[in-house]
Amino acid sequence: MTTVTVQASHTYDVKIARGLLASVGQEAARAFRGRTAAVVSDTNVAPRYLEAVADSLKGEGFRVCSFVFPAGEEHKNGSTYLNLLEFLAQEHITRADGLIALGGGVVGDLTGFAAATFLRGIPFVQLPTTLLAAVDASVGGKTAIDLRGGKNLAGAFYQPKAVLWDLATLATLPAETFADGCAEVIKYGMIGDAALLDKLEKIDLAADPEEVAARCIAQKRDLVEQDEFDTGARQLLNLGHTIGHGVEACSDYTISHGKAVAIGMTLVTRAAVSFGLCPAAVLVRLTALLEKYHLPTATDYTARELYEKTLSDKKRAGDTITLVVPVAWGRSRLEKVPVGDLLTWIERGLAQ
Repeated sequence: MTTVTVQASHTYDVKIARGLLASVGQEAARAFRGRTAAVVSDTNVAPRYLEAVADSLKGEGFRVCSFVFPAGEEHKNGSTYLNLLEFLAQEHITRADGLIALGGGVVGDLTGFAAATFLRGIPFVQLPTTLLAAVDASVGGKTAIDLRGGKNLAGAFYQPKAVLWDLATLATLPAETFADGCAEVIKYGMIGDAALLDKLEKIDLAADPEEVAARCIAQKRDLVEQDEFDTGARQLLNLGHTIGHGVEACSDYTISHGKAVAIGMTLVTRAAVSFGLCPAAVLVRLTALLEKYHLPTATDYTARELYEKTLSDKKRAGDTITLVVPVAWGRSRLEKVPVGDLLTWIERGLAQ
């Protein structure tokens, strides 16, 4: 088993191994003072893993209730969030009890936000079942739901009590969903780990994800510990996300988060090359690496369409927005850009 310890608002472990779903009950017994656990999952994950998780919890003496909602980013909204809070109230969940997030990034974001706000805060444990959630969404305490005006606009910083990633869940992961996680792994390399990018060019990530995933989680851990509330260095983790969120929104979330981030990384890198901030060779290697992991590097949406969707981005502050800009292979920096110039960045990113 690989363990990465995160020291943020409170200290917790991220554990990676096969068979960890069987130990959820023991982990919950350490994390929750009460003996009721509410498992939150979606219609893709619950049929596969909910019973095993519930059995583990019951084996440790927990009363288990479950909230299952329709899978998909479009359901990470205010309606689902309020339904979850009403469910917790009806189940008489107390501040001594806890939530279990069983699923991908959507499940983790929604569950974490509910945990942060129900009774002004109750503990929760993350059980990521996708590569994307394991290396990124489940770690660091960002929780949120989407609004009609944009993605993740209502949320809270709220750290989990523990994160357990059972590697066996990869066996049931569709290839496209695995590819979404690969986009986030490549992002980690681009912001500060050239050796990781070199490794990804040579290996098949699907064959042995544990070491690479732990490397990404450790990198995120370092940024979170330095900047838990996302006001400085942690913003590097947003590489590809500003334009990527625009792609997601333009598609009405039919384009997945990982694929949108891949497109966003490509466009911001191409723009950086055009501004003389990044060598052209970086763009060539990045697009080849994304294509190796079956990720898109282009979009049919216009610059104006993408620009309009990025205006509500969380990284905007007044008349400026912070972009994460690659400047070398495995190195990126934060660049404050006037909002009015963002359209030009997108136009240059789209230019072939």
